[in-house]
Amino acid sequence: MLCTECSVEGSSSAMAEALDRCLACAVYTHPLPRIIKAYKDAGERRLAPYLAELLYDTALHAQAAAPDRLGGVLSGADAVVFVPATAAAFRRRGFDHMEAIARPFCELSGVPLLDALVKYGHGDQRELGREERRERARGMYETVEDVRGRRLLLIDDVITTGATMAAASAELKRAGAAAVDGLAIARVW
Repeated sequence: MLCTECSVEGSSSAMAEALDRCLACAVYTHPLPRIIKAYKDAGERRLAPYLAELLYDTALHAQAAAPDRLGGVLSGADAVVFVPATAAAFRRRGFDHMEAIARPFCELSGVPLLDALVKYGHGDQRELGREERRERARGMYETVEDVRGRRLLLIDDVITTGATMAAASAELKRAGAAAVDGLAIARVW
């Protein structure tokens, strides 16, 4: 089954065009919204390794359960890249929430971490609508490491409209990445 972000009446969305494959650990329903909010906004940094393990288990299971479709999503990755926080979010939280998840994820998987993206802009996207998210995400990322020819696994916390994943992946491919797969903790359905 394809979600509305991947196919709308036979036409591809920006997310489907930018990412080679994409999966999420779970649907964004109770208790995940509370856990993610506590992690990001209430200083519960101790949750990072557990969220990393959830991502790792999902990737392992996906490539074993659906090898034709998701084989190598983890084992074939040359590097893991995380969707970075903006400078304003970093100052507010005191840490980059996805970098803190990416590090233990890479330790578990043995796939090297590549801190390849910088995110520009400011403001929280959680209150924005679909079109506002897509518009704000355009041009928001810059690749600051050499990704040419690499197969990357891009991780993020929540996929809502897919605008963030699409913009980050498109930037990585513009910089020469051979392939970009997406992996998120949760997907808003």
